[in-house]
Amino acid sequence: MLKLQIPKNRMNYLIERMQHDFELAVLEQGWEYYHKGRVSNIELLHGVEIHSLVGGSRSYEVVLDMDRFEKSECGCSHEGCCKHMAATLFTLYASFARPELLLQHLKQTIMVKNRQQQSRTGASKPEKKAERLEAPKPSQPPSVWQRFFDQQFYGYSLSQQHSIELFYSTSQESLLPLAASWDQTLRGLYDLHVLLFAMRKIEQFYSETKTSYMSYYIETGCKTTAKQCMEQLAKQLPGADMGQLAKRHAGALDETLTMLGDIALSGKESPLDWLMAYRSIWSLLADYPERIDKEKKRLRLLLSKTSLLPRRRDALLVALAHFDVMDGHDDKARAMLEELSKREARDSFLYLHRCYERQQWDRMLAWLRWMLPVMQRAQQEELRTFCTYWMEAVSRQPDDGEWVDVMIALLPRTYYFYTSYLLKAGRFKSWVDLQIANRVSPIDLYTLDLKTVEEHNPSLLLPLYHQAVERCIAEKNRNAYKMAIKLLKKLHAYYKKLDRENTWEEYIYRLATRYARLRALQEELRKGKWIP
Repeated sequence: MLKLQIPKNRMNYLIERMQHDFELAVLEQGWEYYHKGRVSNIELLHGVEIHSLVGGSRSYEVVLDMDRFEKSECGCSHEGCCKHMAATLFTLYASFARPELLLQHLKQTIMVKNRQQQSRTGASKPEKKAERLEAPKPSQPPSVWQRFFDQQFYGYSLSQQHSIELFYSTSQESLLPLAASWDQTLRGLYDLHVLLFAMRKIEQFYSETKTSYMSYYIETGCKTTAKQCMEQLAKQLPGADMGQLAKRHAGALDETLTMLGDIALSGKESPLDWLMAYRSIWSLLADYPERIDKEKKRLRLLLSKTSLLPRRRDALLVALAHFDVMDGHDDKARAMLEELSKREARDSFLYLHRCYERQQWDRMLAWLRWMLPVMQRAQQEELRTFCTYWMEAVSRQPDDGEWVDVMIALLPRTYYFYTSYLLKAGRFKSWVDLQIANRVSPIDLYTLDLKTVEEHNPSLLLPLYHQAVERCIAEKNRNAYKMAIKLLKKLHAYYKKLDRENTWEEYIYRLATRYARLRALQEELRKGKWIP
């Protein structure tokens, strides 16, 4: 990106003109042009004029006057301050700080200025007064509750790293008590809507701050709070009385399902697993086939459209396959999921958990086997979940051959799961072989694990220590030689415990002879009294 350093007072003057002379939409377009690197040949002429070329449908020459900004001009057809001028200004600002930070500042300043102008004219007051909602009531539809929630947190500011967590706790504390006196059944639905509101806002914060200077912190906070929301949803749903809701508040339930479906089936990128929420709620409605049939028809109709984006099509396929799982047709569901443009491990975790709850081990294994091909590219947390469920399933099988094959196939990512299992199963030789194959030093292993193998058979550890000694010597530096001596002391203790002193003497003699030219190693061996 080309940069031209101008005096700070000149830059401050230009920023002031950006606040007063540019429309917000134009500034955003200008930032996009800057971000895509469309500004070139930027230079200072006559001491006060900035000249640049900005690419668009064609290149336009921009001239910015730093003394009298009203004399600035651009070769495009736009009247007044244009996006090409804004792009040049953002390029100038890049030598001072991050232009996206300036864009955020300008947005806030312009929005505040607009609100102040509206307040002075009084144009917005009657409208706001008319739209202001009272606290939610049991007789109102859920859409009105959601509008009230939005009003209560209108303009919520993400001013620091923990703003998302603060928003979540505040929304729960302030909104949940409003339905404290309601009928228990309807209150459960209201509580669900408070949670869905928090989830909506978290997604909004996530998408709106991607270009912000705080994007990393906001994204981290969104993902952390999203996980809290999903955990809270898993706690709330088992207590929901769907039977009573369907009988007494059918309209509110249908509106809830429609709202959730619109969000979950959009295919938008989100830190929240909306499809998990969608499927979890529909799972509670298994006793209402008419509702399910209606939803399946809607999904098929949406899938029949040819202009679907891949992410939206995938969301619809996952949703439709879920109803096959509810009917016990897992093979049919998996066949449908094979059509996904991108299979994700997390899409099947709901079914693993249900199989675990119902102790359907064979059914769980069928899902685990089907998931195996996608686990190599799964996130580490997803892999951990996968391995945990497989360990539960294999403990109910006559042998663990398949489990071991899976762990080996997924190495090195399954190293910790596999080593833990080998120790628990008493397969100590396989455990040692795995450490040797992965060139793991005993120094990097847990002392308790080494002690467990030692108590069973110390001779199994000999090749592990021999390899570690050779690797230390191969580094050819004093610190590595000292580490080799430390390992040799432990190795000697094992030989002594096994009553194989003669083998040890022969080994240390050959080691010293083979590396006779390494003077520093010879010195360390003499210090350890291994050689004369």
